[in-house]
Amino acid sequence: MQQPDQAKFYGTATVSERGQIAIPAEARRDFDINVSEKLLVIAHPGGQGIALIKASALKQTLNHMMAVFNEVTEAGASQQQK
Repeated sequence: MQQPDQAKFYGTATVSERGQIAIPAEARRDFDINVSEKLLVIAHPGGQGIALIKASALKQTLNHMMAVFNEVTEAGASQQQK
């Protein structure tokens, strides 16, 4: 998977009558998006658009954040006990 290290324009997508869009092939390759992959559709703050993120990627991020949170709260608890 070759994720771009800066902003990249992949093209446009047109919404069909059924509300479907096609993700450009280059974007699917760069982000390793496969058939039947679950993508979450997230609103941009202020209603300016939407973002797509792989469900598996969000799960990994949340797991990492929880691990860091647990480390910080445990360190804080041990500091208070001193």
